[in-house]
Amino acid sequence: MTDSVSFDVVIPARFGSSRLPGKPLADIAGKPMIQHVYERAGESSAERVVVATDDMRVAEAVQAFGGEVCMTSADHASGTDRLQEVAANLGLAEDRIIVNVQGDEPLIPAAVIEQVAGNLARNVAAGVATLAEPIQTLEDFQNPNIVKVVASETGLARYFSRAPIPWPRDAFAIERQELPEGLNARRHIGIYGYRVALLNRFVGWPMAPLERFECLEQLRFLYHDEQIHVADACEVVPGGVDTEADLERMRRLLAR
Repeated sequence: MTDSVSFDVVIPARFGSSRLPGKPLADIAGKPMIQHVYERAGESSAERVVVATDDMRVAEAVQAFGGEVCMTSADHASGTDRLQEVAANLGLAEDRIIVNVQGDEPLIPAAVIEQVAGNLARNVAAGVATLAEPIQTLEDFQNPNIVKVVASETGLARYFSRAPIPWPRDAFAIERQELPEGLNARRHIGIYGYRVALLNRFVGWPMAPLERFECLEQLRFLYHDEQIHVADACEVVPGGVDTEADLERMRRLLAR
């Protein structure tokens, strides 16, 4: 837990998802998805939970269930840019910690939100904190939609990639039917804690070459020598909603 760390949660929620348009408003067990995410965030000790959106339909849905919303530009290249605009609009101090919770994770445990905020507060050398979990299958290891992270002994990220890293050269030279024992591959979980000062610097940086090819905005921080703290999540984080199949799975889970 956070040992009474003070932080806010911002939930970016775009209406125009390419794979699932209108995703934040998708009905799950009688509530829009964004309300489920908001309620999970509200179970943490965050002092404030704010939905950041560029669409009035999302804003009106959030206001209808009594949530706080911040309208942001429709032109942001990334969720991190949207987060910085919220911090500026709310006048947050440079040392304030913000946890970015994805708007498509209606089962995100409050404990992992607390964990990210606490990890960032305790690791003053890091400007960002995030989480990971073990990769269990060869299929997941080779899947480019599952982002892998390699970290140092002290828990600082060394690289994020869609490629299978670390590559078990000798084991895979013999056979590639399963992951070799002891590989310790990690899947990155897309929840982040930031300090506002770093968000303010981030929006002034152009896209990094690594980021352009991998399509991973966290690589912009590493390219600019900003440390990212990574720890294994303290609870299982169920997958988010990216496709219609994910949405149906989530409806079945929450119907129980």
